[in-house]
Amino acid sequence: MSTAMNFSNKSFTPRPPDKGAFPLDHFGECKAFKERFMECLRHSGYESAACRQSAKAYLECRMDRQLMANEPLEKLGFKDLINEKSEEKPEK
Repeated sequence: MSTAMNFSNKSFTPRPPDKGAFPLDHFGECKAFKERFMECLRHSGYESAACRQSAKAYLECRMDRQLMANEPLEKLGFKDLINEKSEEKPEK
């Protein structure tokens, strides 16, 4: 019986999420980007691969306004879109 009551000795220590908080956009700062992404999803039959440009723009908006932690876009899966963008711009 004494072993069954041993649970009170252990304590749980909560820890924050690995990537930090993801606050809501209360002021609608990135609402237009979100709407474009959602519209793209509806038009593509909810095929997210077709809407990667919109997703990238939305995440950039959130990072610019400190609504999420700044992460390199390569880590978020947009490395190929960054390379396309730099290839399109001619060097001076």
